[in-house]
Amino acid sequence: MRGAVLHTSPGELVIEDLTIDKPGPNEVLINTTHAGLCHSDLHFMDGHWPVAQSMVMGHESAGVVAAVGDDVTYVAPGDHVITCVSMWCGVCRMCLQGKPYLCLDADSMRSGRPTPSLTFEDGRPCTAFAGLGSFAEELLVHERAVVKIRDDMPLDRAALIGCGVTTGLGAVMRTAAVPAGSSVVVIGCGGIGLSAVQGARIVGATPIIAVDLVASKLEMARTLGATHTVDASEVDPVAAVHEITEGGADYSFEAIGLSATAEQSWHMIGIGGTATIIGMLPMNSEVTIPGGHIIMSEKKLQGSLMGGNRFRLDMPKFIDLYLDGRLKLDEMVSATIDIGEVNDGYAAMKAGETLRSVIAF
Repeated sequence: MRGAVLHTSPGELVIEDLTIDKPGPNEVLINTTHAGLCHSDLHFMDGHWPVAQSMVMGHESAGVVAAVGDDVTYVAPGDHVITCVSMWCGVCRMCLQGKPYLCLDADSMRSGRPTPSLTFEDGRPCTAFAGLGSFAEELLVHERAVVKIRDDMPLDRAALIGCGVTTGLGAVMRTAAVPAGSSVVVIGCGGIGLSAVQGARIVGATPIIAVDLVASKLEMARTLGATHTVDASEVDPVAAVHEITEGGADYSFEAIGLSATAEQSWHMIGIGGTATIIGMLPMNSEVTIPGGHIIMSEKKLQGSLMGGNRFRLDMPKFIDLYLDGRLKLDEMVSATIDIGEVNDGYAAMKAGETLRSVIAF
């Protein structure tokens, strides 16, 4: 099978011929139909986050179950599934607290098998990013990395729910639990930010302010639910948000992953507000906020990992929202590409030319 492998970081992906193992106990073999290009992979490809050498990248995918290993009862061959990085053991302290996305034993499900799941033609082992490796024609994953979905959901749209959509919606609905009528600002109108905009619309927030530097992304934000847009290349975005909200937003969401915009998200909220960081800040970066604000204004700064998801519960509901017309996914797909065009897809993302490119296998 073909897979897109990152050999060095920073570096580009190389299309390689790989061999995939048969499913062992608790494993599922999937024929990948579609995989989304998520900006999170770029943090590793560009060297901002550490990553192993010779790794199939990608983590946002959907497909059809081809085979299952011993002890697998949740899915069967022919089932349509979405994969998710939020594997969960079900028995650790975080899982028992209802936070499976913070599972303390997830790594054992990503790398616990006795033999490599992927090998190169010469027999060398190849690893799979986040235990998934979605940029490949087949996936061999732990059964707790998949959710079974209804057959009438288009798999190219379902792939988006595997990460970006769930992260953005979940940050609003689960991490911040935004009440109806709250004012919301979203910084960054890529796939995750636009999903946060949609989450704010779905829960009934108002106003919903989208901030970006690219006019086309701001236009799309209005299409997906923003009531106001701020072009940060033309005005001070913090001042603009305070003017629109008459004193600061109730909730802000940073969906870029930069210290400067994380700090802006703090300054955009008003007294009693909550700033949520969704973007992957570089590992060695720092965020500085005025100490006096924390107590005197009772403002909050928090992170959101994968939208605080419980993906086997959340993703089927997001699919229902899409099929009911309340969640818009068609508008978010800018291009459908072949696996051989994956580097071009990421180049277009970096240039701000696309929202989501989807690989069709």
